[in-house]
Amino acid sequence: MAQVTLYLDEETAAKLKTAARTSGLSQSKWVAKVIREKVADEWPSQIAALAGAWPDLPETEELRRGLGQDVSRESI
Repeated sequence: MAQVTLYLDEETAAKLKTAARTSGLSQSKWVAKVIREKVADEWPSQIAALAGAWPDLPETEELRRGLGQDVSRESI
């Protein structure tokens, strides 16, 4: 397991301690959890489960109707 040293100002360190204590995790586990959440490459299952939850949500074409044409993109 890798070891990392973090240098935090007092206010940030206090917030870390409070957040870790509130979640019932050690500070190390809390930081690791936040890092995993921030670098995740897919949506959490709770978010993916929302697909189709709004049956009256307009489709993309309907939302864009009447906006006109996009301008041509510049070449790179």
